[in-house]
Amino acid sequence: MTDLMHHVKFFDENKDGIITITESIKAFIAIGCDPAFAVTAATSTHAAFGPLTTPPGKIPTTNIHVSHIHGAVHPSDTGAYDKRGNFVPKKFDKIFEKFARSEEDALSWLEVETMLVANRDLLKPLSWPASETEWQLIHFLGKDRHGYLHKDTVRGIYDGTVFPKLRDHKIDPHHSDA
Repeated sequence: MTDLMHHVKFFDENKDGIITITESIKAFIAIGCDPAFAVTAATSTHAAFGPLTTPPGKIPTTNIHVSHIHGAVHPSDTGAYDKRGNFVPKKFDKIFEKFARSEEDALSWLEVETMLVANRDLLKPLSWPASETEWQLIHFLGKDRHGYLHKDTVRGIYDGTVFPKLRDHKIDPHHSDA
């Protein structure tokens, strides 16, 4: 499995390789999202990425196919996944090298916004909302009580390991509070 497949497998509740809108809604709620937000997020995510992940020769649907999740890699992202869905450590590290200014290896919301603007593909403005929405959710779920999103938390989102921790209330993103 690629890193991007690991990222989304939490959402595949029955582990059949196909993520339905219902599965995504349940997963979003399980990781701490408000039910109304979960419905909106799941619906928009599936509308955007379902057709892009449909295997060749099949009729596009809103279901997300884990085996073809690399089709959802989009412009205006960080480049931390390559086009096949593999994690690119150098690109990931670059996020924090370039944009973490007020805390080492952590991003404030303003720094996230600065990164999003810097990563925009000016020729593909329709790709901007996907990145904005993804990072809003990442920041909401992973920020510490001071509003910082730490590098190890973001890494856990990229590889999918943070989602079970959020579900089980075992994540402590407050490491800078000592």
